[in-house]
Amino acid sequence: MKKKITIAIDGFSSTGKSTIAKQLAQKLGYIYVDTGAMYRAVTLFAMNQNLITATEFDIAGLEKELSRISLSFTFNSNVGFAEMYLNGVNVEKEIRTLEVSQLVSKVAAVSSVRKKLVLEQQAMGKNKGIVMDGRDIGTVVFPDAELKIFMVASANTRAQRRYKELIAKGDTVSYEEILQNVVERDHLDSTRKDSPLVRAEDAIEIDNSDLGFKEQFDKIYALVESLSSLN
Repeated sequence: MKKKITIAIDGFSSTGKSTIAKQLAQKLGYIYVDTGAMYRAVTLFAMNQNLITATEFDIAGLEKELSRISLSFTFNSNVGFAEMYLNGVNVEKEIRTLEVSQLVSKVAAVSSVRKKLVLEQQAMGKNKGIVMDGRDIGTVVFPDAELKIFMVASANTRAQRRYKELIAKGDTVSYEEILQNVVERDHLDSTRKDSPLVRAEDAIEIDNSDLGFKEQFDKIYALVESLSSLN
């Protein structure tokens, strides 16, 4: 029987972290946790409570409301992965909009928000056998993870991927605003004071600007196999 390990996948927005992590967890029979969905759900909550807009952010107001925010994942066999629930309501579709994307980095920079979610994430992975993706998994959430991956790709490549994804969903967006959002999120994620997006010293960097999904998946799966050898 192979030993279970903790797999941390970090990287910039739209590098395909979630897609790889979902497939990896499915292949291994591991738990998959999309931490980005958790921050997006908190952002959606703040938006619904009129605590954040494109020009204003009532941080103190959000901090007072944190105890009212309950997050959970429920597996949906129809789609093959666990969907995000906010206070008992499925918000998987709502949290993937451009409006949420434009505000999530601001919410994720709030220390009290990060503290709440990091504690929840660490509890989810206490028994290993988990694949978690986000911005600070290998540096803050699971600094002792057996495998750390850091995914990168050019801003133009990532914007094009995101643009195609949103257009396919029927959203009305422009490539230019998607690119601007990607660049702005990169800056906010990398420069925030609390848990900035950085590559862990022992993380393996994978640039998938020109890699197909199968090629990068096979590369990561081979790394997992080498680490989860027989006891």
